[in-house]
Amino acid sequence: MVLFFLIGGNAFAQPEIPKDTTYTIWSTYTKLRKDYPHIQVVESFRNPKIIQEKDVTYAMLARSGNNRALKADVYYPKKFKGKLPAVIIVHGGGWRSGDKSMHAPLARQLALSGFFVMCAEYQLSLEAKYPAAVHNLKAAVRWLRSQAGEYALDESKIAIIGGSAGGQLASLVGTTNGNTAFEGSDGYEKFSSNVRAVIDLDGLLDFTHAENLAVRRNDYSADVFWLGGFYDSIPDRWKEASPITHVTASTPPFLFINSSQTRFHAGCKEMVEQLQSLGIKAEVVQLEGAPHSYWFFEPWFTPMSDHIKAFLNQTLKKR
Repeated sequence: MVLFFLIGGNAFAQPEIPKDTTYTIWSTYTKLRKDYPHIQVVESFRNPKIIQEKDVTYAMLARSGNNRALKADVYYPKKFKGKLPAVIIVHGGGWRSGDKSMHAPLARQLALSGFFVMCAEYQLSLEAKYPAAVHNLKAAVRWLRSQAGEYALDESKIAIIGGSAGGQLASLVGTTNGNTAFEGSDGYEKFSSNVRAVIDLDGLLDFTHAENLAVRRNDYSADVFWLGGFYDSIPDRWKEASPITHVTASTPPFLFINSSQTRFHAGCKEMVEQLQSLGIKAEVVQLEGAPHSYWFFEPWFTPMSDHIKAFLNQTLKKR
């Protein structure tokens, strides 16, 4: 079905967006329950103390005569005092699959704790390759600042969280604070895309790390497909897309929450050392025995949420 948007009196067709639905909460549960028979899917919930707005347009991309709307789901407390700190949550799925609804339980938990939460859609690799997703998410940060008056946000207090590929993207957004080469032109350019804190849930930090390069790949491997080629042919792009490459004194505080699968946090030790050498807060939480995508399931969701809220309270609310 083709949808139409009226903008300035002209009609533009929303282009058909290719979808990969292989990464879902249910498919992940089905795969994991053989080795983790005790896991339980964290159920989404509704609470009268939370306001939820679905499919809010945060950017409109002009592509070959069509307008592509980028959407977000937002969650915030119904009653609060002062201005709200904000958090963007970025879903995973190998830069190819997944969707913005996957972290609804975490978004609601954070909204109940006094945060404005934005679960942002971004362009996946079947639609657009690197660095489109980075540009989208930078625009999401800028959109939040543009909406500070509408939602009573504290625009100086914005954090970003991501899981797996979303963790890599969140980390890259954070480490490129102030780096104009990563801004893109997806809207609200007069606002800053800087974030105050980053939480990385099992997101890769160094594509060029020996442990990551040791994984066998083909043309359709997630990183090869997203980056547009193998490391041997485009090493500079693999390095450029690695958050660890961009750590500077302007990098915000980081919290890393890691599963037991070490290849997903290749470069974490080295990045923590870099951050701490610059006097930047860097915490690492190891969830013993946790699988990748632990964020969808108990018994890991609750301790993860507690660590996230504690870190956000320290980095956003207490300053």
